[in-house]
Amino acid sequence: MIDREKVMTLLQKRFPGARVCDLAAAANAIVGLDSEFDPLLAEELTHFHCDVGGDRYTTRHVHEGTIRLYRKRSG
Repeated sequence: MIDREKVMTLLQKRFPGARVCDLAAAANAIVGLDSEFDPLLAEELTHFHCDVGGDRYTTRHVHEGTIRLYRKRSG
């Protein structure tokens, strides 16, 4: 069986600018694991506001596709 952590390490070295969530999804696909996060659809949001550094994101950004939100699967 392929070790997921070794795959993650290799992907991080090969793609140093990649987002961790993208690397994790790729590692899961390589080793055959289901994703542990489900996308949160814009239609499900009633309110969203997030300040990160100097940037501000709202529900509008989710609807436009500027950012994507994910929710950890329960259980």
